[in-house]
Amino acid sequence: MYDIVTIGSATKDVFLKTEDFELQKHADSPTGEEICLPLGSKIEIKEIVNTTGGGGTNSAVTFARQGLKTACIGVIGEDLNGKEIVEELKKENVEPIFQIHNDDQTAYSVILTLPNAERTILSYKGESQHFDVNKIHFDQLQTNWLFLDSLGGHYDLLEKSVNWAIENKIKLATNPGGKELAHGLEKLKPILKNFDIVIMNQEEAAGLSGISYQNEKEIFKFMDEAIEGIFVMTKGHNGVTVSDGKNLYSAGVPDSPIVERTGAGDAFSSGFVAQIAQRTTTNRQPSTEDIIKAIQFATANASSVVTKIGAKEGILKKDDWGPWPLVKVEIKNLS
Repeated sequence: MYDIVTIGSATKDVFLKTEDFELQKHADSPTGEEICLPLGSKIEIKEIVNTTGGGGTNSAVTFARQGLKTACIGVIGEDLNGKEIVEELKKENVEPIFQIHNDDQTAYSVILTLPNAERTILSYKGESQHFDVNKIHFDQLQTNWLFLDSLGGHYDLLEKSVNWAIENKIKLATNPGGKELAHGLEKLKPILKNFDIVIMNQEEAAGLSGISYQNEKEIFKFMDEAIEGIFVMTKGHNGVTVSDGKNLYSAGVPDSPIVERTGAGDAFSSGFVAQIAQRTTTNRQPSTEDIIKAIQFATANASSVVTKIGAKEGILKKDDWGPWPLVKVEIKNLS
């Protein structure tokens, strides 16, 4: 019997750090800036870090380090990178339940890291997009919670996972990937309403709801009607806002050093779910105090992750909430 099972991506991550990446303003760039490399040149790399990532494995490590009995379901290739992911999860006391394909390679990311902690990710999805729902033996799983991360856009897997959880009275949480959200509101709405916790960033929530990014009040009104459980909207350096349908909870971020941001979102979402899973039972809904503590730990976990290179190195262990003061959570009654 597991406390929680994650389904999501698993990748091999390689971080390249140098001071020779040049930033240039560019009006057509989604972020307004681009990394520029001179064609035909050789760029010296000052530091290289090999690790593993992917929302499914990153979240699983948070759950395991918090003392939850955890399994991770994903897809890897029949290669050395896939074996490395499996071995790392075993060391973290996570049971890896992986589909292994031999027609592609394990997902692989190269992260170009700048001195200002910003980065650009070169992502090869590989086997992570080849989920086969028929190879997941749900009838052999017993768990209190199911956490769904990026599923490579496989709607059949999303639908079957949710239906199985409902039939077996299993709590549901998700931090959906872009390919899941691309299915659109009409297709996702009947599924999302069954989740106990739904986590998105502000851009994702605006895109799904069709409401302007700046109109936070209307986004939450919309999401409270669409989702019966807790809705969490992360806002980067502006913190987070959470709704349980009765109260609106808001918090900023602590003043902690930032080395590299990869994995911060996974650390926050899994940290939030881990606290709710530990503090509640299947028969008790989260209280105001539960949600406050979940926000505080999630923020602490994300703040710790960004102080290290890689998505897993800074994940907090049980009873360790980091060296920074816990964020203050403001509560506003929705009525």
